[in-house]
Amino acid sequence: MIYFIVYLFLEVLVSVNISSYIGGFATFLEILLSAGLGITILLNFKDSLRENLTAVSYSCIDLEQFQRLNLFTLFGAILLIIPGFMTDIIGGLMQFSVFTTMLVNRYNMRSKKCNMPHSNSHTEVNYTKESDVIDVEIIHDSTTTK
Repeated sequence: MIYFIVYLFLEVLVSVNISSYIGGFATFLEILLSAGLGITILLNFKDSLRENLTAVSYSCIDLEQFQRLNLFTLFGAILLIIPGFMTDIIGGLMQFSVFTTMLVNRYNMRSKKCNMPHSNSHTEVNYTKESDVIDVEIIHDSTTTK
């Protein structure tokens, strides 16, 4: 409960300072634009979900990372819809994969590239011992002459 009161106090301070600097009309437009952006993100969430499902299926991320990335996107979109400058800043930062990946993958060591189809970027995955194994099939030629 105390954290909510501290957050509310900080939100009011930040909102009043920014609103007094940019004016009432610009504040109203910012509230409308951020809410529209949050709603647009929620409506297009299926594309982000599909991309993350593809990353899971190619072992580029694990299930825990998948859950966290999707939760950050949803929670960030909801924060963008809620009026307030601090919520808009935090919600906007949650939409960038750089920040969410830093939060999800902090302290994880990565060393191998993951090539997903239909993707121009290379996502890093965990290096496992099994990735050193080469699968080979030997075919004997029985048409040799004696």
